[in-house]
This record gives sequence, structure tokens and C-alpha cells, in this order.
Amino acid sequence: MSNRIDVKDLNIYYGDFLAVQDVSMAIEPKSVTAFIGPSGCGKSTFLRTLNRMHEVIPGARVEGTVAMEGVDLYGNGVDPVAVRRQVGMVFQRPNPFPTMSIKENVLAGVKLNNKRISRSDANDLVEASLRGANLWNEVKDRLDRPGSGLSGGQQQRLCIARAIAVKPQVLLMDEPCSALDPISTLAIEDLIAELKDEYTIVIVTHNMQQAARVSDRTAFFNIAGTGKPGRLIEMDDTATMFSSPSQQATEDYISGRFG
Repeated sequence: MSNRIDVKDLNIYYGDFLAVQDVSMAIEPKSVTAFIGPSGCGKSTFLRTLNRMHEVIPGARVEGTVAMEGVDLYGNGVDPVAVRRQVGMVFQRPNPFPTMSIKENVLAGVKLNNKRISRSDANDLVEASLRGANLWNEVKDRLDRPGSGLSGGQQQRLCIARAIAVKPQVLLMDEPCSALDPISTLAIEDLIAELKDEYTIVIVTHNMQQAARVSDRTAFFNIAGTGKPGRLIEMDDTATMFSSPSQQATEDYISGRFG
């Protein structure tokens, strides 16, 4: 089962404003793809189209196709909730539900999807998800305490546990380390390297070193100026992108000459 994502001729709008223009790319399964580029170039907007989160904003829409396993996620009769179950999302700031315990946080997505689950199955799922997020040993003795009591890095791993508990195929991460200290960042990067054995991972990052460390392929987005749409400039294996990109703009961005 290949959960490769094929994006073709994608245009992303906020009302009449074209935010991202004419993106086509293939996202390979069970690998890490990084999106890099200056602020405002549309990489987070594009990321959110991959699980139909973009359209929750009033007036937001897309043209083009995003296909997974040959099925267009924007096709007629496709349920956006089902899409978001298959394609999970981890946000920039850790956002555990503050009134819920650690255990309830992990199970939140499963309950949201109205899955009936026995207590023993729930316990197994909580342990498996927290182990998957490398958090089990730190929290196993306080599963009934609030998730908001954890450190920032632990909270972000809790959000990853919550995302993988619903057993998605793809994990989207929108700058998952930008609010974290270096030690927590390293823990998340190590975790990403482990998770790609099971999931297709797409990460937006402003950190060039992070993109170079964690990703297999890198896509560079750029923008010609304020009010202009973001565009995909090039995409290649990460090693190639960072050593010999084909576009001068990519070279300038990666070497820190702008952005």
C-alpha cells in the first residue's frame, strides 16, 4: 500500500487572493519531506491543504488535485474528517487540551472519531502511542494528571502521541520545534527519524540545519514580493538541495544571502 501523495497543479486561495500558485510534487511514502523558504511564501498554507485543514478558514479553497493512493482528497464525496484521520497534524505550539489528563489527551482523537473502545484496549493504545512518541517512561506514573503540566518538549511529544493514536498514514508537522529549547528539539528530531519507518512525514521548518538533519527530500518555496503568490521553486533529495541546488534562489536562501 503506497501512501505516496501526488499534488498536481494546485492553486490555493483565500477568497480572491491567490496565496500559492501552481504546485505539483510527489511526496514519497515512509520518508521525511521538508518544506523550507522565507516567511509568507505559503509553505504552511500548502501543508494544510494536504489534510484539508486549509478550507476550515472561511473563503479558503483550492483548485487542482491532491491524490493519495490514487484517490483525490478533494474529489466529490470525500469526507474531510476521514482525510484528517489518515493525515494527522502537529502544530507549531504544543496544544494539549488543558482540562484533560495525559491519558485523555492521547485518546482525544479516537473519541472524536466516535470509536468505541474498551478500557483495556484504551490502555494499550495509550501506552503504544506514548511509547511511539518516546514519552511513556516519563509519564507512565502520572497518566491521570493534566497534560498541561508537562514541559514544552513533553507537551509536543504528547501531541504527537495524540496524532498517532488514530493510526494515520501521514503526519504533517508545522514547525514542530520552533517553540522548543535545543534539547527538546533534538528529542523531536530523533523521534521523526524513528517515526518515518511507519509514517510518511512532511515538516515545515525555518531551520536549515534541521531540514538537512531530518529530511530525505526538501522542497524550497519562494515569493516574488508582498501580495504575490508563493511558488515551489525546486524539490530534490536533501543532500542535493543543500550541496548543489539547481536554482540560484535556492542557493541564496540556503546560504543565508536572503530571507
